[in-house]
Amino acid sequence: MRLTLVISALSAGGAERVLSSLANEWADRDHAVTLITLGPVRMDWYPVDPRVRRIGLDVLIASVNVWQALRHNVQRLQKLRRAIRESHSDAVISFGDTTNVLTILATIGLDIRLIVSERVDPRQHPLSPSWRGLRAISYRRADGLVIQTESLRSWAEGIIRKERVHVIPNPVRTVGSLAPSDRTRSLKGGRVVAVGRLTRQKGFDLLLEAFAQCHHRYAQWTLRILGEGEERDALEFQASRLKITDAVELIGVVKDHETHLRSSHLYVLASRYEGFPNSLLEAMAMGLAVIATDCPTGPADIVVHNENGLLVPPNNVAALASAMDRLMADSEERQRLGVRAGEVVERFSLNKVMTVWDSLLAGIARPSHA
Repeated sequence: MRLTLVISALSAGGAERVLSSLANEWADRDHAVTLITLGPVRMDWYPVDPRVRRIGLDVLIASVNVWQALRHNVQRLQKLRRAIRESHSDAVISFGDTTNVLTILATIGLDIRLIVSERVDPRQHPLSPSWRGLRAISYRRADGLVIQTESLRSWAEGIIRKERVHVIPNPVRTVGSLAPSDRTRSLKGGRVVAVGRLTRQKGFDLLLEAFAQCHHRYAQWTLRILGEGEERDALEFQASRLKITDAVELIGVVKDHETHLRSSHLYVLASRYEGFPNSLLEAMAMGLAVIATDCPTGPADIVVHNENGLLVPPNNVAALASAMDRLMADSEERQRLGVRAGEVVERFSLNKVMTVWDSLLAGIARPSHA
């Protein structure tokens, strides 16, 4: 099958990593794959198999007013339509709300099957009224809408026929488990690790507050945050205000999450809302004890409270601090949860997730007239 995948960019992020993984896997299965980004190829963070035809449109231009935005979007549509048409694909898969809308509009009149995928909770992710309206209207043209959790099904079925709604979680990367000694070492000190873009969505401000509440009891523990974003200055100021600067590391974007996970003792996800958090899956796959906020989508589909991790209410610093205190104090409990956490490797394996994607593609394929 000839497949074209579309996303805004392949910069560091969960959706970008998943799409690059899908592209590489389909290429490995002898599909003809084209991967199109609105941004340039030089922005790529994740490796793409050389068998994948890679196109960067370089049309991510900032707009200063509504008329300029309209002109830029027309240019994006023109270039995207040309690239899709020249790919001669049987199906197009698009990731991300505004990119989905542009892809739908760009394929009007083309004889191509189209699947769009929402990568975060669309009920909470900020989107302008105009884009929300376009999404509600345009999604009806899609042959399939992929969401990541069952909790979003009612939302999805409100804008597209229910038989076109498909739930497909993210696959987990197999990165190897921690050695037992790694899980239990350092009874007096340790490291909490968190991963994600430095945005309000990810709740790092809540994590800093919770860590500060624990720090006076666990002065030898540190907090390491991997990621970059517009909240960096605010988070640095907050750490200074809370007097925990010496114990907090804002590392920035890194390619080797595994190295930092291996040297940590506890993973915390403090998000206000999520899609299907890749870093949570990766931490659990490595056998790391995890704490996650029970936001409306994502973590509860992965973590079973008190069995393979802990869930706490979102936007609740006291509950988050209490859970952190519990696991920072108890290495045996961290080990117990970590051992069970590794079971996500089987539940969300790449092969299982690819099977669901392939079934969806087979279901929307046009019948042969040979």
